[in-house]
Amino acid sequence: MKQLMDVAIIGGGPAGLSAALVLGRARKSVIVIDEERPRNRVTQESHGFLTRDGIKPSEFRQIAREQISVYPSVHFENDSAVAVTGADGEFMITTAKGSTFGAKKLLFAVGMKDLPLDIEGLTDVYGKSAFVCPYCDGWEMRDRKLVIISKGDHALHFAKIIAGWTSQYTICTDGPDEMTAEQREELQQHDVPIFDSKIQRIEAANGSVQQVVLEDGSIISCEGIFFVPKLAIGSDLPQAMGCAMTEAGAVVVDEFGKTNVPGIYSAGDAASQKYQVVAAASMGSMAAVSINSELLGEAWSERG
Repeated sequence: MKQLMDVAIIGGGPAGLSAALVLGRARKSVIVIDEERPRNRVTQESHGFLTRDGIKPSEFRQIAREQISVYPSVHFENDSAVAVTGADGEFMITTAKGSTFGAKKLLFAVGMKDLPLDIEGLTDVYGKSAFVCPYCDGWEMRDRKLVIISKGDHALHFAKIIAGWTSQYTICTDGPDEMTAEQREELQQHDVPIFDSKIQRIEAANGSVQQVVLEDGSIISCEGIFFVPKLAIGSDLPQAMGCAMTEAGAVVVDEFGKTNVPGIYSAGDAASQKYQVVAAASMGSMAAVSINSELLGEAWSERG
């Protein structure tokens, strides 16, 4: 594919796919570069997306690609982008397989990736009975005995949110709790148990959590876990291209997905901390509209 495409989308999750759909319908030539290793591949179902509640993540992507295939100007490349050069109007993307693609505009929809889980047994239950988002999986864990693995401000915030689904939960901080005296008192007033011993392991059967074992010998029986994951952006390319980044490691964008670098946009989890499929798809759609408007404006000026 030697010609200069209108848009290169790096990342084929909900944000990238939503953008590809909008741009395909706008008759723009698009290349979507995606290695097909989404963060939500560990989950059994995705929730909260109207008309697709409970869908398998792989099925969601399959349906999206089938619908996008109606628009012949959108092409998919099963690959990983490893380098980007150039500037607004003529970016050049090099992939791990050695392919190169040129594009006038660039959309980073690279998502976030989980850093290694350092608690024994947590990987075995992640996406089965251990989750990170109550809005995504709280309904399935309703009225069950849960353990929240978190500390500091996050622990108090998590406790208030989880209370909407169950009153049976315990906080394990996996080490010093990093809470103020006022925060501890607030949790105690709501009868929320707090354990600050390091977690030794999580015991489960067939993906279902049974108990959390602490290094001080405490054993907490539970049926599910919510925890705060350690995340990193899915690609170093945005930062390498000079995009401003937040302290949390996300790309700084405006309401339309524009970064501080001309011609470069970002959407989805890579540019947000909402981490929901529906939010990512919405951001991808808005970014695509903005990209299309920019391309149309440039073409209009060239003809004037």
